[in-house]
Amino acid sequence: IYLAMPSINSNQSSPVSSQEHSQASTIMDKEAQETITPPPSSSSAQPSATSPHHHHDNLLLPTELQNSILVAYRSIGIGTFGVVMRFVGMPLEKIALFMNSSQVTGKHQFAQSIKLTFQKGVLSPYKVVGPASLVAWFMQYSVMGLAFQFFDHALSKALGVAPVYYGDELMEPPPPPSSNTNHNHDATHQIKSITKTILAPILAGSLESTVANRAEVQRYYGPTKLTAIESHLKWNPAARFCGPAFLSNAMRNVIMCNTSFILTPITYKLYYPQERKSQGSLFWFGMGMNFVGNAVAITQQALWGRALDYAVYADGGAVVGATSGAATANTVTTATTQVARNISYSQVIKSSLQKDGIAAFFTVPKWASRILMNAPVQGSLPWFYNNVLPLGEDSVLGVARTLYGDDGKKNNCAIS
Repeated sequence: IYLAMPSINSNQSSPVSSQEHSQASTIMDKEAQETITPPPSSSSAQPSATSPHHHHDNLLLPTELQNSILVAYRSIGIGTFGVVMRFVGMPLEKIALFMNSSQVTGKHQFAQSIKLTFQKGVLSPYKVVGPASLVAWFMQYSVMGLAFQFFDHALSKALGVAPVYYGDELMEPPPPPSSNTNHNHDATHQIKSITKTILAPILAGSLESTVANRAEVQRYYGPTKLTAIESHLKWNPAARFCGPAFLSNAMRNVIMCNTSFILTPITYKLYYPQERKSQGSLFWFGMGMNFVGNAVAITQQALWGRALDYAVYADGGAVVGATSGAATANTVTTATTQVARNISYSQVIKSSLQKDGIAAFFTVPKWASRILMNAPVQGSLPWFYNNVLPLGEDSVLGVARTLYGDDGKKNNCAIS
């Protein structure tokens, strides 16, 4: 993380400084003009909340309004992208869900998962997708993008460091090494940058799980069974809203948020050969980084599934496998013998390792199922976020500028 942190844009002059420089150069005598040094500007001491794309310069919109419009546009775009991709890939999600549950055991687990996924027909995975799932997916991905941008920009502004590289910046050469000879200043700046880089994905991933975890658990248990579990445990409203196994779900999302919004753009910007940078190479680079991120995230996905299995057990201590709404009816058929209990992660990890060893949390089939489920949307997310979304920013800002200008004219007419 330390090596990959972006350095502060201390060499960039602010738009105000450039304007003053231009005005000064036009009024000075050409023969006397040798060197013009623009006066220092306070705005150049702190990085902007948005990426310094050239096509955003000299806009008539106030800076805060412009930033808010871009954040909203990117969040809506990511949310829509996530809904489409997750719906198309629903069979892959069901395969991954079965792979990380107790419903498949022994050999040929991947084949068992495929059989369970399509046992009611080729289109059966899509039949469990309702309006609640579409809303949850949109909120999950839009909140992930919105939350990361918000926390990244807010922490960058508070700590006086640059936000993560975005859009056209990824195609530019890496910044030159800092020429600052003040080592204490450099060390302080790096500590602030590292702190911001660690905190932003943690906060964003936790917020994403707050929005999405309960919907995921509902698709795993089925609505009726989840309601029965919550009723038995007498959870408070906050716990019900977050859902069971929240911690492992949040850890998984933090890992993937780091992969998509931190590791992918920073490593591509700083270490990918400059002559090979393109939209295509960014797409495949993001896909490859997704494979690496999922190798870690799959451990938390498996912990999530096993924790949900642990939460429901039968009298006598025999574990009862969670019932998926896609495979069986959403009814608690063994309500008289089933008991719900709060999740103890230490017990889940201990019992899982005793029974299956490291294979409880990582096997090649588990990793492959997670890759199949997650790679299409998560792997292409950095490419979509950094190459597709910026294409519409000028149009969005143009519409906003027009509306803002029309509103200003109305206000002026009202005043006159």
